[in-house]
Amino acid sequence: MMDHEKVNILLVDDQPAKLLAYEVILKELGENLVSAASGREALEYLLKNEVAVILMDVCMPELDGFELAAMIREHPRFQKTAMIFISAIQVSDIDRLRGYEMGAVDYVPVPVIPEVLRAKIRVFVELYRKTRQLERLNAELEHRVRARTSELEESTARLVESEQRRSMAIAAGKMGSWDWDWVNGDWMWDEGQYQICGVDPQHFEVTSDNIQNLLHPQDADQLRRAFAEFAKGAKSYETEFRFKRPDGETRWCVGTAAATIDRNGRVVRVSGVTVDITERKRAEERQNLLTREVDHRAKNALALAQSIVRLTRAHDIGAYIRAVEGRISALARIHTILSLSSWQGAKLQRLVEEELAPYSVSGQIKVHGSDIQLEPATAQTLALAFHELVTNSAKYGALSAESGRVSIQWELEDEGVLTLVWEETGGPVVHKPTSRGFGTRSVIASIESQLGGQALFDWRPEGLICRLLVPVAPQAVVSELDDEPTPLLADNTLHMSAGSAAR
Repeated sequence: MMDHEKVNILLVDDQPAKLLAYEVILKELGENLVSAASGREALEYLLKNEVAVILMDVCMPELDGFELAAMIREHPRFQKTAMIFISAIQVSDIDRLRGYEMGAVDYVPVPVIPEVLRAKIRVFVELYRKTRQLERLNAELEHRVRARTSELEESTARLVESEQRRSMAIAAGKMGSWDWDWVNGDWMWDEGQYQICGVDPQHFEVTSDNIQNLLHPQDADQLRRAFAEFAKGAKSYETEFRFKRPDGETRWCVGTAAATIDRNGRVVRVSGVTVDITERKRAEERQNLLTREVDHRAKNALALAQSIVRLTRAHDIGAYIRAVEGRISALARIHTILSLSSWQGAKLQRLVEEELAPYSVSGQIKVHGSDIQLEPATAQTLALAFHELVTNSAKYGALSAESGRVSIQWELEDEGVLTLVWEETGGPVVHKPTSRGFGTRSVIASIESQLGGQALFDWRPEGLICRLLVPVAPQAVVSELDDEPTPLLADNTLHMSAGSAAR
């Protein structure tokens, strides 16, 4: 209700002359004056309209002023409506008390003094108007409060959702966030930061000293260096460092921090994010190691190929080509075996099978020994040694005759020495060579110089015996072969393919 709006003033009296007199007295108030000749008529008007003040006579037929007041007060809408009684007779204190109990706010005696009546009516009209204004303001305030509450609830819900998404992103990205009060030294960590550091939020107190203790000894100065930069005016700082978890595990991290500056240019707060990059660091280390290993293996392979080409001797170009190709093929076969194991090593049984497969179709070769896992360097060297032994045997020794036999046995001694015995029987009569050929020199050089072992040749007339003593790193024996020597056959022991037989 606006200030200029008129309010209703209800005049109740059974005498028309008095009603007219009240209207004349109150006309200058400028309000809306409504007359009712009886209590019943007054009730009918009240039920349909809002009224600021009711001016009523105490003595009326059918329904006097006290009864009308009681009926008005019973209605919830009129419990606070101002009612003024006009009495033409002397009212006792008991009657006054009764009127006040019925809801009267004042009494006006007869004869009515116009100025007094106008003053009383004006006070209650203004009170009504101010009350309505206050109600309107309260309603508007409640509406604003509800609207603001709704906005805050929506904002809070969005904030919670955003925080949940942030927490999920931090967890998925192995991230943590923290906050440090530069003034009082208080720290705040989120769950991700505790997880990166491997500490329990219930038992770990986040202080500068405790954080310092978590840092890797070599990175212990990183925290002090970062805060020194902020003290000099830096607004942000980024660095890599390591956390040493209580369980002993080291985690690589990259940290980014930013400072909050007050109006005086002083740092008041530093906030940051920590990202766990341990897996990335490990991948980089593996990649660097692999690169160095590939480079090392390539150099070794090229060195072996170079010595094969340089030292191979033959009577004609065709024989030379065949010799070089055979030795390069032996090297390629062991490389295939090693690559299938990601260069973790090769089983001795598999190595023997691959190198001797082209010569085993007639059952002339038997092997016996534990299936030992060899390191890559040892496997390469032994593969070339076996190749030289088997090719020499095929040209000049037991494998050059149908009656010839070759036995290969090995065992791993307690001292970590692998003993291999190559024994030939049944072939042509053997004569000790007057000079060492490439094959013999290659076997001796590779076993002794590259592996630190020994290669012993016994040129017996009935057949060559070659003993190879090779130091090996402690390796687990994979399996034991049968006690009896096993023929090296294409269809079982060697699992040889058609391609293998063709080599």
